Amino acid sequence: MTEERITETTDSSGNTHTTHTVVTDGDNRGGGTNWVLIMLVVAIAIIGIFFFTQMNSAEVAKDNAIADAASEVGEAANQVGDAAQNAGEAVEDAVAN
Repeated sequence: MTEERITETTDSSGNTHTTHTVVTDGDNRGGGTNWVLIMLVVAIAIIGIFFFTQMNSAEVAKDNAIADAASEVGEAANQVGDAAQNAGEAVEDAVAN
């Protein structure tokens, strides 16, 4: 609530002085705005956490896929090495006979 007070005083010489005073009870801000801002900040934080965890999961999946591919390459190299050794033994047997 706002109230305006006008006070007129007259001194002994007959001069009149006027004083204007405005009195308010405080800000008339709505409390709903604060709640909306708080809810907005909470929603943004939840969305940020969700995306962060999703990106982290994607990185883990990518790392696992690379590790699996490297393991398969290693197994293939072992098979090639075994085949080369068998071929070498077969050549030695053919030369010896």
